[in-house]
Amino acid sequence: MKEEMTYTAAFEELKEIVDQLENDSISVDELTEKMKRATVLMKICRDKLTKTEEEVNKTIAELN
Repeated sequence: MKEEMTYTAAFEELKEIVDQLENDSISVDELTEKMKRATVLMKICRDKLTKTEEEVNKTIAELN
């Protein structure tokens, strides 16, 4: 079974890709793969943030 990536790990890898893009250190040959990977990482981050928001809202609702 594959381990689930943490938000922090996904965000750090995404920042690395952005840095590479900003510094023009990604070749044209790598660009498509890096963009696909960035899309996967953004989805992981978005899903984790959504799940966290739902859990926080549930906890707050239980306090009321």
